[in-house]
Amino acid sequence: MKHVLQIFTILFVAFQLQAQQINITGIVTAASDGLPLPGVNVIVKGTSYRTASDFDGRFSIKAKKGDKLIFAYLGFKTKQILVGKYNTINVALEEDLETLDEIVITGYSTTTKSKSSVASVSVSSQRIENRPNSKFTQTLSGQVAGLNIATNSGQPGGNSLVQLRGVSSINGNKEPLFIINGMPVKESSFKNLNPKNIKSVDVIKDAKALSIYGNRGRNGVVIITTGKGKSINPNALYIVDGVPIKKQDNFAIANISEADIDSKIEYTKAEAKRKFGRDAKHGCIVITTHKGNFRIQDDETYAVINENVFERTTLSPLSTFSIDVDKASYSNVRRMINNGEAIQPDAVKIEEMVNYFNYEYPQPTDEHPFSINTEVVKTPWHDNTNLVRIGLQGKTYKNEELPASNLTFLIDVSGSMGNRNKLPLLKSAFKLLVNQLRQQDKVSIVVYAGAAGVVLEPTSGDRKDKIIAALDNLNSGGSTAGGAGIQLAYKLAEKNFKKNGNNRVILATDGDFNVGASSDKAMEELIEEKRKSGVFLSVLGFGYGNYKDSKLETLADRGNGNHAYIDTMQEAQKVFGKEFGGTLYTIAKDVKIQVEFNPKKVQAYRLIGYENRLLNDEDFVDDTIDAGELGSGHTVTALYEVVPTGIETEYLNNVADLKYTETKTTDNYYDELFTVKFRYKKPDASKSIEMVHVQNTEITKSTEDMNFASAVALFGMQLRTSQYYNNASIDKVIELAENGRGKDKEGYRAEFIRLVKSYDNLD
Repeated sequence: MKHVLQIFTILFVAFQLQAQQINITGIVTAASDGLPLPGVNVIVKGTSYRTASDFDGRFSIKAKKGDKLIFAYLGFKTKQILVGKYNTINVALEEDLETLDEIVITGYSTTTKSKSSVASVSVSSQRIENRPNSKFTQTLSGQVAGLNIATNSGQPGGNSLVQLRGVSSINGNKEPLFIINGMPVKESSFKNLNPKNIKSVDVIKDAKALSIYGNRGRNGVVIITTGKGKSINPNALYIVDGVPIKKQDNFAIANISEADIDSKIEYTKAEAKRKFGRDAKHGCIVITTHKGNFRIQDDETYAVINENVFERTTLSPLSTFSIDVDKASYSNVRRMINNGEAIQPDAVKIEEMVNYFNYEYPQPTDEHPFSINTEVVKTPWHDNTNLVRIGLQGKTYKNEELPASNLTFLIDVSGSMGNRNKLPLLKSAFKLLVNQLRQQDKVSIVVYAGAAGVVLEPTSGDRKDKIIAALDNLNSGGSTAGGAGIQLAYKLAEKNFKKNGNNRVILATDGDFNVGASSDKAMEELIEEKRKSGVFLSVLGFGYGNYKDSKLETLADRGNGNHAYIDTMQEAQKVFGKEFGGTLYTIAKDVKIQVEFNPKKVQAYRLIGYENRLLNDEDFVDDTIDAGELGSGHTVTALYEVVPTGIETEYLNNVADLKYTETKTTDNYYDELFTVKFRYKKPDASKSIEMVHVQNTEITKSTEDMNFASAVALFGMQLRTSQYYNNASIDKVIELAENGRGKDKEGYRAEFIRLVKSYDNLD
């Protein structure tokens, strides 16, 4: 009997091991050319478990040994793979052209990192019909500037060579990449298209292709709609079920069946811009589906950024924006470069990159919580413009000088947080914070997955062992009820509110909310309501692969808080160690800046970065308008590039004279370049205080800090393929950074220089 029991036990354990799920990862590519396939459906057969490959073809899914994985992708043959003993499965899918009703083709040519001109051309079906050819490639020949169609032999009927060349790629000789329905295919699929089925052809090249399609579009894009496909405007803003669609994903809208659409409203360019802002300047289409939950499968999401342009001082003399002490963009971009990943332009927020670094601004000496500092130099990347730096230095408090804290840790323990760079890193990072707490500080811990719950009631900071034990016991699993977690965390923080203390919720997540209130708009409304309680918010992003930067930025902005991205323990040490007070203690809230340039001295100006922080001019004096917060010891830096009067510039176009308005400038203040005003509120106040600083016209030699800030801004512009970096090289970035390295006690500036060199080598 004993032996039978042992055998039964062994068989039971073996069965349990057999049934144990493992994490399967891999890359899905096209068999024809080896290119990654984004958006491939990966399904565990016979279950509801599914995922989709990311932009680089990568996927991750949990399955058991013996399960079958189904790989399904429109235009390709479905493939089944048996899960064996290995947890890495790479799959190459073969094309199945018979399934295609709509053809969308994207072609690429060669460009350089230097500034290129924007090109966009459309060819209608009528123009195609008027050029009858048996081959589609010959139909396009001569219709689009830069699209070259030639034959290998030079004889009619020979095999075609297709090249898409931009202005900056005259010597390019790469074979184009073709995409059908957003999917890479071999060149023969493009050549064999029937011209009679073509509805439209759109060609996007150079900077415009980069701005819409990111790094994958750096060599140009040819978009063709044929057959039963819908005509999609690649430049318009699509809003589907309340969610703006990234322009590079516009053609995914073609996959929405007409039968699934409840309503569709199209706005003209003027109407769209007026209603939805600059993002919709090319028109807007608002679609509502029956289910109301259409989503683009995306690995990481970033808010759309439309780069600031030069403004004429005679037409728009005021520049108004909220400060930004967030630093998430730099650490996120650093992670991408170190991992050898392509950098999404919208992931690059220049102001956050510049503000990642501290600068030697003096401490405030008056009753205000920050000092004001300005500097004007020649722009290092342009001979005909000047660079303005405006810097704030928040008053620094020692840890023992900070008021008692009421902290609520709100920790995402959902299934998406299981990776080592998420929950395990999060626990280690929070221990750094816990080790700095004092007896008068209180900590509570709320977690959320499919539901939310309290795992640690308010506990004194001197009970570090108890707090750390609660952190160690956290495990990941389930969906992500972020809205419920936030509700519970704020409720707990309000219940234990410390008057004249530091009351703060610290949210740690990858931002992948998918249960309850989860859209950016819903979360924004929830946080705006909760901030009225007087509880501040810090948002910490972890992990990659499905990192939702746009959502976390929204939470921090609306919650009177700050946003950081933690990818390593080194970054955790910076956030919770060296910048402990600034992360947790607010010394001024709703800080706004308004700069008025003197039109006698400044012809035009451009704010570098802060695109998502711009305010209306009237918002500056409106105390009901939310703005950024400044923490203890924080520095804030803003850069303007300005064009002096009397200088000819390629950045401004002629403007017609006004009939009813006469523009006059005063002859006074001849020695003033600009006046900058600041408004802020004390942390517990509702009325703002104004400060004013006047800058003279003196152009000075660049300080070390100015050189370094310029280097970071220039690098950011290069990463975003800005139209304003004037073809400056990576070597120029390194030169400026070396000249601005200074004492660099913590080594962050040296790290930046190494990062730039790594990026240059990768490219």
